[in-house]
Amino acid sequence: MAKTRHGLMPKLPKRNLDSYTIRGTNKVVRVGDCVLMRPSDTGKPPYVACVEKIESDSRNNVKVRVRWYYRPEESIGGRRQFHGAKELFLSDHYDIQSAHTIEGKCIVHSFRDYTKLENVGAEDYYCRFEYKAATGAFIPDRVAVYCKCEMPYNPDDLMVQCEGCKDWYHPACVGMTIEEAKQLDLFECSECSHDVKHVENGFSSSPGDDIKVESKRQKR
Repeated sequence: MAKTRHGLMPKLPKRNLDSYTIRGTNKVVRVGDCVLMRPSDTGKPPYVACVEKIESDSRNNVKVRVRWYYRPEESIGGRRQFHGAKELFLSDHYDIQSAHTIEGKCIVHSFRDYTKLENVGAEDYYCRFEYKAATGAFIPDRVAVYCKCEMPYNPDDLMVQCEGCKDWYHPACVGMTIEEAKQLDLFECSECSHDVKHVENGFSSSPGDDIKVESKRQKR
């Protein structure tokens, strides 16, 4: 290790910054923003993180303290059927990275807010779980399940609601195609009726909210 005349080299003084402008752009990152960070493997999608702190040393080297979001496939349990394409887990994994690895900004919505989006852009993600990176544990450890398959809601998947019991079903689980489901106005499951009421166009909302469910969007 290099030494000064009187001992170890002193640490360079650091100062906190209010913001950082992403290299080659006019996009400004501030504490609390979610960002896309360049992965070490160029074949992988960008990492997603929340910026906790921005600081610079006397040589103007800018570092960011981040809290990582994990994609389902990066978790111990891996990606499962009910995980949406834009789903992330907020982890307890913190890190210090060079600000130059920030490629862009993104928005990580709450699950409820994400399901209300009329259009989902490339920068839109959602999070409904916190994730303990060392143990693979999730908070919350239980969520509502739907349909005969007893799966949590995946906002990428179309579902139909029974007019009787008010439960939600995947078309395939009740013997329908997606196109047939889109033609339903009223639906009753086999528990509530032996007949499905088939009316004209249009239909219901998504599990737990009063919003349209369409194929617009690209347990734990």
